[in-house]
Amino acid sequence: MVTSIFIPVRLQSERLPKKALKKINGKPIIQYLIERLQKIRNIDNVVICTTNNSSDDELIEFLKENNFSYFRGSNNDILDRFLKTTQKFQTDFIIAIDGDDIYCDPDYVEKILTEFKKHDADCYHITGAPVGFTPLGFKTSTLEKICSIKNTTNTETGYGRFFFNTQLFKIHEIHVKLKTSFPKNLRMSLDYQIDFEIAQKIFNKFGNNFHIEDILIFLSKNPEILKELIELQIKWDQHWNMNLSDISTRDM
Repeated sequence: MVTSIFIPVRLQSERLPKKALKKINGKPIIQYLIERLQKIRNIDNVVICTTNNSSDDELIEFLKENNFSYFRGSNNDILDRFLKTTQKFQTDFIIAIDGDDIYCDPDYVEKILTEFKKHDADCYHITGAPVGFTPLGFKTSTLEKICSIKNTTNTETGYGRFFFNTQLFKIHEIHVKLKTSFPKNLRMSLDYQIDFEIAQKIFNKFGNNFHIEDILIFLSKNPEILKELIELQIKWDQHWNMNLSDISTRDM
């Protein structure tokens, strides 16, 4: 049983170009995420899943220089990119973490791995935490089924909806109860320049050793930062809704 973390990343972003390679204290922000995830036990591979576009050549050069694993595939079809990555790395179970989710908590990856050993589900997801902290776990067989019946070749935005909205799969929900309260619509991902400026403050304070409660406590003590994040949410929601992938499927 091979378990891999897949991180979809591409440099051609309209909102914040080349964000994965933006540096904090001399280190590209994607490196912070990779190195934090590499410390997780029982993970065989941490793989950056990027595209064949020449715009991602710079990312590949960085990954090669640092001996990080990668796969290049479809530009717009993340699910197809994932499927071909499973074939290269012979992966049976996938933990998907968006490259934008730079604060993803390794504890939640371990929670999914623990639940995977206990329950025979097709997909595992965490509820009760803000956007940007939680991974998604699913079997390669689940991914294969989706790719065989989906109608679109553009799964760039909202690919997780294929697992939840098709009513084809057994979903195991892992609910977490946090000690620190947070706004219901809080989003902690890297999408805009303001997000990057906030990331600089967070990584300068914590380095690369933090968990979700640390971030939430930090935000509660810095309400002006929290206010900026909430104000961006409307803009983020509009972009999300305009670009959502078609999750319709063909009959089996």
